[in-house]
Amino acid sequence: MGNVGLLFVGAVLYVNGLLLLEKVDARSAAVFNLFVGGLQVLTPTYLIFTAGNDSMKILAASGIYLFGFTYLYVGIVLLAGIDNIGVGYYSLFVAIVALGYSFVNFHLFKDYPFGVIWLYWSFLWFLFFLVLGLKKTELSAYVGWVTAIEGWVTGVIPAALLLSGYWKHTTEIAIALGAFGVVVFAALWPLTRKSRLPAPAAGSAGSTAKTS
Repeated sequence: MGNVGLLFVGAVLYVNGLLLLEKVDARSAAVFNLFVGGLQVLTPTYLIFTAGNDSMKILAASGIYLFGFTYLYVGIVLLAGIDNIGVGYYSLFVAIVALGYSFVNFHLFKDYPFGVIWLYWSFLWFLFFLVLGLKKTELSAYVGWVTAIEGWVTGVIPAALLLSGYWKHTTEIAIALGAFGVVVFAALWPLTRKSRLPAPAAGSAGSTAKTS
């Protein structure tokens, strides 16, 4: 059940990445966020209620709420047209807590790929904090690309492999994920540099035109 939810986490991250890149309308993205947010609240609730006294299963399911509440929050904010600064500061909370879940996956569950994936999510939610909480809107293009890519790398592809029984050689997967993240997200920074540059002032453009 959790793997199905992971598939749709990938889908909503992909859509939200396109939203940041201004390829998707905010209200249509909001509806999908509500769908996935609802799923990501119902799923861990079911998993926890059926876990009995297995504290490890409860711990594993508890992290899903971080995403469910994010998407519900985003969906409501977008539909209501209210300031998203609260989402930004909640994202900082998620980014910090995700580091703890990464530690848990590495050291308690020995699930090395998801130890790396939680680091991906911590990085992404910290970027959401910068854009939404601190209003670093010049980073929107970079964050949009990171979000869309993470949708596939941390959601859709792992979910598909888990659901089909091809999630094997986990140590190698963890190494590949780590290398991919460092290389791709570092390469995206200079590639999105143009979008972070301030637009020239109208007066300056006019002065240049007159003197050329």
